[in-house]
Amino acid sequence: MPAAIFVVSYLLGSVVMGILYSRARGDDIRSRDLPGGSGTFRQYGRQAAVMVSVLDILKGVVATLLARWLAQGLAPEWTWLAVLGVVLGHCYPVFFRFKGGGGIAPFVGALLPVAPLTILGTIGLALALVPVYKATLQKALKLNAIPFVTAVSLPVGWWLSTRFGGSWEFLAGSAVMLVRAVHLLVRPEGDGAGKA
Repeated sequence: MPAAIFVVSYLLGSVVMGILYSRARGDDIRSRDLPGGSGTFRQYGRQAAVMVSVLDILKGVVATLLARWLAQGLAPEWTWLAVLGVVLGHCYPVFFRFKGGGGIAPFVGALLPVAPLTILGTIGLALALVPVYKATLQKALKLNAIPFVTAVSLPVGWWLSTRFGGSWEFLAGSAVMLVRAVHLLVRPEGDGAGKA
């Protein structure tokens, strides 16, 4: 059962909506940017970004709800495997040569049913940090906002998870996102990958 939860979640995560949207337009966003919400916004505008983000969040929600259904209440702790799988699939999708997004939207979606206070608190902090960072430190550090905000907000999110639940789920998803952020810093994908 745990292997099935991980594999199904990974395959679900590998359906990267930004890539599918760009291909429907006869393009591949990854040649210029990352296929998440912010990259889609930069390349195709607000409406496309909202649609892609909502769909990527929904696949995270589906992954954890499916894990709960597959376990039928016998092992709720297996939801961390669903979070791990869906975020890993989004970042390194088997259907798209293992070149995907940063994992934020499916991570948010996967934690919403499991630990809503934890993920909403983390998102709130991240959203507050982005404009402050861009206005103060970005020019000096020459580091895009997403990895910086991730590095600052994830430890706070971890602390929130110890208070409001979802510790294992938070740890699983954030570990994949941190690996992906480091990977993107070392080897950026697409000309616009560092613009966020």
